[in-house]
Formats: sequence, structure tokens, C-alpha cells
Amino acid sequence: MALANKKFLPAAEERRRFQRVKVHLLGRYMLPDRREFPCQVINMSPGGLALLAPGIGNVGDRVVAYLDHIGRVEGKITRIIDNGFAMTVGATPRKRDKLAAQLTWLANRDILNLPEDRRHDRIVPRNPIAVLTLEDGTKMTCRIIDLSLSGAAIAAENRPPLKSTVFLGRVQGRVVRNLEDGFALEFTHSQPIETLEESVTAR
Repeated sequence: MALANKKFLPAAEERRRFQRVKVHLLGRYMLPDRREFPCQVINMSPGGLALLAPGIGNVGDRVVAYLDHIGRVEGKITRIIDNGFAMTVGATPRKRDKLAAQLTWLANRDILNLPEDRRHDRIVPRNPIAVLTLEDGTKMTCRIIDLSLSGAAIAAENRPPLKSTVFLGRVQGRVVRNLEDGFALEFTHSQPIETLEESVTAR
């Protein structure tokens, strides 16, 4: 029993340090046997999360998840809940701080209609569909995962070459890295928050 109690102390400590917030984030996750399933996060803190999931592992199993707006998280299943499970989130203190800021924004954006703040935090546009113009003039439709005043993460089947210049709507940028489902670009010039969404989704 002592071992069992010790096992759950980190979760109790995490609940004291971080308040879980209700969020509705879609994503997918992989169990130790490498099976992948879609999921929906129902609440989350920088130290743990609960999700609805069709494939449920065992307590103690390692899980790797890719969540919209959050990215890659990994941890271990701590308990089984109705139609899903709860898991820890393994992260450095710096990443936990960043995650706390992301969760605060995600939890409040719909209620308070929060704009992006001065630190270039990333936001999710109300209309995520945009047109990307490549260096050779080719246009392709893409989905904006999130964006900030200085750049954007794009979901697209075709990735432009790294360091190539593109236009996201009317905004010029440069492809700086590949993501699992797309790529990231850095805007040539920092954009004003007032016209950011209109500029990147302009046709």
C-alpha cells in the first residue's frame, strides 16, 4: 500500500500546483503497442490531462499524444475514466510554464474574446482556411494550425522547401521548419494584431 500511495503523490502534488481547466482539444495518441487512436481532451493542466479515447491502455502505460494547439506531449496513464483515461504530462519547468500560458489562453479565448498579447503568444484564427502562394506562383489551400504576430504553423499535404519565400494570404514569410503534418513559417515583418487574421486569410 505504501508503494501505491507513493505512486499517486505526484498527481496530488500536481493538482495543488496546477489548476486543471476544461478544454476541448482534438488530437491523436499512441499506446506502447504502437496502435494510434483519435482522442478529445476534456481537461488539462501543465502536469496532466484527461481524454476521451477509443483505445484504452493500462495504468502505467506510456502514451505519446499529439494535440491541436498544444503539440506533442507524453506521459503515463494514471487512471481509467469513463470512455477514456487520465495521464501525466512529462515536461521541463520551462515547458510547463509555456503550457500553463497556452491553457489559460485556450480556456478564456471564447469567453473573453482575448486578442493575442504582447508576447507573441499563438492564436487560432476564427477562419483557419487560407491560400498559400509559393515562390513559383503556385497557389495551394492550407489550414492555419495557429499563428502569432511573427509567424504561423501550417497544416498541408505538400511542404514547400525550407527557407523558401511564400505568401500566406497577403503576408510574406519564409519556411523555417517542417512539422509532422505541415510546416512553420516566419513572417518577413511582424504583423499588427488588428489586421493579422484578415491579412493571412485574404484571398
